[in-house]
Amino acid sequence: MTQAPQTSHVPDAQQARGPEGGASSPAFTGDVRPYAGGDPYADYRAADHPFTHLTDLADRRLGAAVVAANDEFFAQRENLLRPERPVFDPAAFGHKGKIMDGWETRRRRGATTAAPHPGPGEHDWALVRLGVPGVVRGVVVDTAHFRGNYPQAVSVEGASLPGQPSVEELTAGDVTWTPLVERTPVGGHAANGFTVDVARRLTHLRLRQFPDGGIARLRVYGEVVPDPAWLSALSTFDVAALENGGRVEDTSDRFFSPGSNTIAPGRSAKMDEGWETRRRRDDGHDWIRYRLVAQAEIRAVAIDTACYKGNAAGWVALSVRDGEDGEWTEVLPRTRLQPDADHRFVLPAAATGDGVRLDIFPDGGISRLRLFGSLTRAGAAALAARHNELGG
Repeated sequence: MTQAPQTSHVPDAQQARGPEGGASSPAFTGDVRPYAGGDPYADYRAADHPFTHLTDLADRRLGAAVVAANDEFFAQRENLLRPERPVFDPAAFGHKGKIMDGWETRRRRGATTAAPHPGPGEHDWALVRLGVPGVVRGVVVDTAHFRGNYPQAVSVEGASLPGQPSVEELTAGDVTWTPLVERTPVGGHAANGFTVDVARRLTHLRLRQFPDGGIARLRVYGEVVPDPAWLSALSTFDVAALENGGRVEDTSDRFFSPGSNTIAPGRSAKMDEGWETRRRRDDGHDWIRYRLVAQAEIRAVAIDTACYKGNAAGWVALSVRDGEDGEWTEVLPRTRLQPDADHRFVLPAAATGDGVRLDIFPDGGISRLRLFGSLTRAGAAALAARHNELGG
């Protein structure tokens, strides 16, 4: 998302404090000026939040959904989880008013002529089912394009429930909601970020806005905590996939798109849904380093260059290591890739480890990496222990 410098009419961001007293995400407050034409993001307030490299647990592509909201008069709740950045069309109006790319409720009113304002605790709410259960490390409540109609404050809570509970079950009085973000003022047309320090596996969130207003997007960053019983029943599965608990640790280059796209669900439908690096002008090469869900035996590899036709990586190699101090062992030697094609390799022998490095030569694009295998006894035990530790 485009980041712009602060302008004189925008209140300065205040540095929030993390759970240990260190610097956390900047806090934005106050309005910005009404839209006056030109780039609507020119005065958008954003920051480098310390957790946005993690998986968005509320990504619609992982299966997340806004399952209910008490009000969505002006703009529907489903917009909260749209993966693309919010757009603004100044000429878009409907029979209810301005059409906004977000979730927007009607204006709350008091009960009587003598008390026209809403009470201090009145609020609107939305219930979000995470795409995958996990530990939440940070939340972004994005009010992009909501300049004078954003909420005064927000709060976020989390709960852990088995299966797929109904809205009635989620709103029952016996559900335990754990505070993740206490009621906190937010700013308009800003990426309001909050660091979370709750070590608990969660499946659902409750977003509250006080007393009413509009929120464009909700991003929930954290670590996937899969169900070990489910993975054990699968026997062979993709041990690097986001939904199974795999993650990208680092990449050499993320100029055009992030490396985490390579372990996202499904097949790429367009070029920006994969990982593409800038053109190299030296003798080096690009790479991604992955952390698997746990120690596993990898038996087959799939590397897809879907949608990369004139810019696919030329060659690829794959290495595996076990533990941070383990040696990298090449299991797939440097191999030629074809554009816009799915390549499948059966390894001559199972490769055991918990870390993988994908090297591409010299640069270019990879849309997906799939590593099919099963957990070792030690990997399964470690995964089960973490699941229990986090209340799963």
